[in-house]
Amino acid sequence: MTMLKKALSFIILGGIAISLFLSCSKKSDTPAGTSVSVPVLSTDVVTAILTNSAKSGGTVTSDGGAPVTQRGVCWSRTPSPLVSGMHTVDGSGTGSYTSTMTGLDTNSLYYVRAYATNSQGTAYGNTLSFITLKLVVYGFATDVDGNKYPVVKIGQQYWLQKNLRVDHYRNGDAIPRVTGDDPWKVLATGAYCDYDNQSANDTTYGNLYNWHALGDSRGLCPSGWHVPAGSEWKILADFLGGNTLAGGALKSTGTIEQSSGLWYVPNTGATNSSGFTALPGGYRINYGTFYSLGNVAYFWSASDTATVNAWNYILDANNGELSRIFSLKTNGFSIRCCRD
Repeated sequence: MTMLKKALSFIILGGIAISLFLSCSKKSDTPAGTSVSVPVLSTDVVTAILTNSAKSGGTVTSDGGAPVTQRGVCWSRTPSPLVSGMHTVDGSGTGSYTSTMTGLDTNSLYYVRAYATNSQGTAYGNTLSFITLKLVVYGFATDVDGNKYPVVKIGQQYWLQKNLRVDHYRNGDAIPRVTGDDPWKVLATGAYCDYDNQSANDTTYGNLYNWHALGDSRGLCPSGWHVPAGSEWKILADFLGGNTLAGGALKSTGTIEQSSGLWYVPNTGATNSSGFTALPGGYRINYGTFYSLGNVAYFWSASDTATVNAWNYILDANNGELSRIFSLKTNGFSIRCCRD
């Protein structure tokens, strides 16, 4: 009997030992506290509200137990915007970040909220609203062909808001429209063309002129206006923070890829805070070929550097600068007029 009790005791104790062993093993395979949820975040106040852009951002206070792989803000004209619509991508992880919204309509109500995405899904911050600024137009100027151009004030200067598209000199004489490459490259007198010789392009981007057209004494700009000299372009750039920043303030916002503008990505720095609304009209090289519609805007100045060269100013989709170079007068560039 004693031997039986000892045997049962051994089996029971052994069973407890095995049970405890299995229990410990199971616990180590499934640690406590491994539940994962979507991130927690808030939307930052909207600042730097301009006619076509604004800034916001967010603060991700918790990643929900899984890394935040994407964050930014999303916006729309209706409440509760979603990341499937217009949005920015501003890094990953927790913490604060700043976002810039571009391609907005002027004088319009928008809703914005921050978002953050991890393996469990996308979470949103609180929704805020704002109204973009109204673009102030200081009347219109009319050229000899009857084309009307909105006028904007930048600092103490007044500029046409659109590229020149006139086909006649101020006295009514026709400016030759030259389409062929061979005639174009030997011109020593004024001429114009449309990008790719497609007349529809001048409605959006204006004409491309060789420098001889603006150098003609008969005049191109509407009465009371002129093609700006290099010194006037410098005044414009200085008012907008210098050449390294001025390009962004001059370029229209949005991109072709997002169906929100006419520039190709990335359209770096574009805010159009000046109201100048520069479009990427491309250019025609001196031997006749067209280049870079959607990528660059080239503008003539009235300042020449030699018999064959003159200064021009460049805006590029890949940076926020206003650059200056001199080019052959046989190139075809856009023209903006400045008030006398």
